[in-house]
Amino acid sequence: MHDLSAAIRAALALPGWRAHLAGAAPETPLEALPVLRKADLPALQKGAPPFGGFAAAPATMARLFASPGPIFEGVTAGPDPWRFAPALRAAGIGAGDVLLNCFGYHLTPGGFIFDEAARALGCAVIPAGPSGTQQIVEAIAAYRPTAYSGTPDFLKILIEACDAAGLDVSALRAAVVTGAAFPPSLRDWAAARGIRAVEAYGTAELGLIAWREPGGEGMRVADGLILEVVRPGTGDPLPEGEVGELLVTIPDPAHPVLRFSPGDLTARLPGGRIRGWMGRADQTVKVRGMFVRPEQVAEIARAHPGLGRLRLVVTREGESDEMTLLAEGEDAAGLEATIRAATKLRGRVEMVARGSLPADGKVIEDRRPVA
Repeated sequence: MHDLSAAIRAALALPGWRAHLAGAAPETPLEALPVLRKADLPALQKGAPPFGGFAAAPATMARLFASPGPIFEGVTAGPDPWRFAPALRAAGIGAGDVLLNCFGYHLTPGGFIFDEAARALGCAVIPAGPSGTQQIVEAIAAYRPTAYSGTPDFLKILIEACDAAGLDVSALRAAVVTGAAFPPSLRDWAAARGIRAVEAYGTAELGLIAWREPGGEGMRVADGLILEVVRPGTGDPLPEGEVGELLVTIPDPAHPVLRFSPGDLTARLPGGRIRGWMGRADQTVKVRGMFVRPEQVAEIARAHPGLGRLRLVVTREGESDEMTLLAEGEDAAGLEATIRAATKLRGRVEMVARGSLPADGKVIEDRRPVA
């Protein structure tokens, strides 16, 4: 495990982190540092291209990428830079395997993430990317891959296409899947085909975060990370089991990442595990032409510390947007004024019983009909 103070010191040497961490010092406790959200990166990078001052110069990188947003990322040279090898190893993938890699290699880093991890383990890699199904089926027939990386639904499409063509795919015995839902029905299908399928959870900015092995409870957190689950829009920690916004810290002085939110919801489980991806933490909505954000609901909560959970519900009444704050507690005094001060919009208040709002991480709920 790296030293957090050394990582903070390294971050303060980079102009973007230094501005973001204004007032922090190497000995500042982690929970006192501000949250950096992925949703803010496009604007920060546009102001100081290409990386917003949060990483070293592009010339020091081995590869440079552009993900939707746009968000620009670079990766330095070295084996398995996104640290995905443990997920492949958990699936039983290693030296001597031939990996069919169906993630894209163009501008976005998905293909390279798995390519680098597999090669670090001694695998040969078929860089299929999201090519046409028929072309990949031909490669499967020629190379007889023993492992797969890609989305779980595409794995099923490929195997069913091989079945239709009368090809033997029994050599394929392991898979690491991500990028789409992996429901129990697909897990059972993979197991029935004799495939040990591990579900990985990670991002281009953070690398591997966690993985779920077949039959496992929750997801195992990757080594070297510090994970927090906080109330959306805040840095306030939540108890084990309650759904909230995931924050990831990588205390590596060579590439410091401090309290970074990929914008996902999860919950901590016993044994240092997490439930995995449970939805998006950014619940921003537009009401009467004004953006309303989770941070503003958190501001209301701070102004009324005696309340329990809060949920701001947005509805459509006639031709007008309406807001109602559901608040656990008994005292509504001053709440409407606080809503107006925090959001610059009028909102009603409805008091509800303590413990009646679900612990699902949702602080803003948009109930307006979809046009």
